[in-house]
Amino acid sequence: MTRIEAEIRIKELRDILWENSRKYYVDNAPSMSDYDYDQLMRELEDLEGQYPELVSPDSPTQKVGSDLKEDGEKNDFVQRPHQFPMLSLGNTYSIAEVEEFADRAVRTLEQGFSYSCELKFDGTAISLTYTDGVLTRALTRGDGVVGDDVTRNVKYISNIPQKLKGSGFPHEFEIRGEILMPYESFDKLNEQRVRDEDQPFANPRNAASGSLKLQDPKEVGKRGLCCTLYHIPAQCADFPTHTAAMEAAASWGLPVSDRSRLCRDIREIEDYIAYWDVERKNLPFATDGIVIKINEIDYQKTLGYTAKFPRWAVAYKFKAEQALTRLVSIDYQVGRTGAVTPVANLEPVHLSGTMVRRATLNNADQMALLDIHVGDYVYVEKGGEIIPKITAVEPARRPADAQLPVFPAFCPDCGARLEKAEDEAKWFCPAQDKCPTQIKGRILHFLGRKAMNVLAGDATVDQMFDKGLVKTPADLYDITKVELLQLDGWKDRSADRFLESLRKSVEVPFSRVLFALGIRHVGETTAKALAAHFGDIDKIAAASVEELVAIPDVGAIVAKSIYDYFRMPEHIDEIERLKAHGLQFTMEAKKASSDCLAGMTVVISGNFSISRDEMKHLIEDNGGKNSGSVSKKTSYLLAGTKPGPEKIKKAEDLGVRIISEDEFMAMLPSAEPVFIEQDLFGGLI
Repeated sequence: MTRIEAEIRIKELRDILWENSRKYYVDNAPSMSDYDYDQLMRELEDLEGQYPELVSPDSPTQKVGSDLKEDGEKNDFVQRPHQFPMLSLGNTYSIAEVEEFADRAVRTLEQGFSYSCELKFDGTAISLTYTDGVLTRALTRGDGVVGDDVTRNVKYISNIPQKLKGSGFPHEFEIRGEILMPYESFDKLNEQRVRDEDQPFANPRNAASGSLKLQDPKEVGKRGLCCTLYHIPAQCADFPTHTAAMEAAASWGLPVSDRSRLCRDIREIEDYIAYWDVERKNLPFATDGIVIKINEIDYQKTLGYTAKFPRWAVAYKFKAEQALTRLVSIDYQVGRTGAVTPVANLEPVHLSGTMVRRATLNNADQMALLDIHVGDYVYVEKGGEIIPKITAVEPARRPADAQLPVFPAFCPDCGARLEKAEDEAKWFCPAQDKCPTQIKGRILHFLGRKAMNVLAGDATVDQMFDKGLVKTPADLYDITKVELLQLDGWKDRSADRFLESLRKSVEVPFSRVLFALGIRHVGETTAKALAAHFGDIDKIAAASVEELVAIPDVGAIVAKSIYDYFRMPEHIDEIERLKAHGLQFTMEAKKASSDCLAGMTVVISGNFSISRDEMKHLIEDNGGKNSGSVSKKTSYLLAGTKPGPEKIKKAEDLGVRIISEDEFMAMLPSAEPVFIEQDLFGGLI
């Protein structure tokens, strides 16, 4: 791979990883398995290792995944800094790499030590602080530096003590662990969500994370959450070993796992892994691996940390659990973009704590590769214990009457002949403005939280479409309250809430409106790049393919898709109707901009009188560039209260000037904060 090819692939990988990180940590709706995510991360690490000059501080290899809302999104929780960085763990699916971890420790430490092995709980990370034995703070992992304060909610989780028992605990200390949702609670919750016509959670981890962020603490208490704690930072308390710390925590009434084991060598570690790879299926909650830690605290300090991980610990991830069941039939589903996806209907089978009835087959090529027949017995796994997929067929159990499926030549919804480009694996229905499923899918996309954020779901759109009220997004703005009250189950309050959310949607900034249009291949990032580059919809519509390709986030395929979209008269008519309803199709200029920081790179650290996001946009609005780490290229380290000691030390070592908030404000044309146009639903423009 050439350097140019590597640069393109690195950017592609970073975009994919950050998008899926957000879906995992913030949306609680992952679309990629843990294994696939880890493989892409490994590919990115390898490429950055090959081309170190392409490494950047904002790469997923340098930062932990974050459960914080994006800049500008409404956040119902106060964000507070962690006293010590809350890092993640390096993952491996290979016993050989666990052996390499142990060998490195032996070579580095050059003396005897032990390992603490424990289950890797599949929940959402939490940090608890106790002061004089009383629970005073609970923070989510956040971005590892800052987390959401969920103290009021955590106090309703039954096995987390609000006051410690016994004595001997430090005046103030922090202990970390996972908030879990047992399978029994998960099943009850999803059964209720189905009855309420809400989207069920994909797995217990997502349910736990979503439940922890509820606004009503009493509702959190009803979700059946529990907690397991597994780490006291060495800076908090003086213990000789990790096991001694956990034994002390248990004596104070804290919920510590009783399934950990002290191991003396790699053979004992491998025995522990092998035991739990089988026995975990009998646990009442989800686990996805084993964590191996150097037990002695002094040796942990010797080994230290990378930017993301402790060098004294590693997580071995279990391979996805498999089950064998019969393929009953295959449905062919049409998506919003017209892609036709085969979905297998299965005889129900219990897998990774949930009942699986359907699994994706991806596309016609995958079906042919598997040589799959209706009636076959197939192996199903949940990649990363999230998304069911068929991985193989058991040919020895193929019945005599098994039938080879025929991928449809025509759209199963509207009957149009399907098409497939040479460079694509999926078949598509080309009748995008006539196919009912595509029309409803685009309307749902338009209404979505990341787009216009209008209060409506699948059932509402189905009814509106079936009654002839809506065929395009612009039709939504013509709907009356009288028409809404004709929908099944709609009352005054639901109609008023829907209409109010429609009225608010006209305030959504241009980049979100552009994303909401549903142009094929145009995601959130590309929409923001297009909006920032062109400034208004008319300039995008008039742009040539060559002009579009010149934008960093737009490749040849995306450019052709955008160009073709604006060549269709019905799309131009739709945009004109949306304009008439007051939607934003122009970027507003930023206020009070200057170039006083032009050519300067600023790193911020600590807390300020305004939010960190506002401070970053102040820097950009005055021509400067933000960076996440101090280097020789750094112009200033802007230090607020409680700045990171590592950044301060590095700035001093490199001779980078450290300035206060007052000094920084004095450098600007106005000492008043600059208020940037803010996206109400997902970003600062």
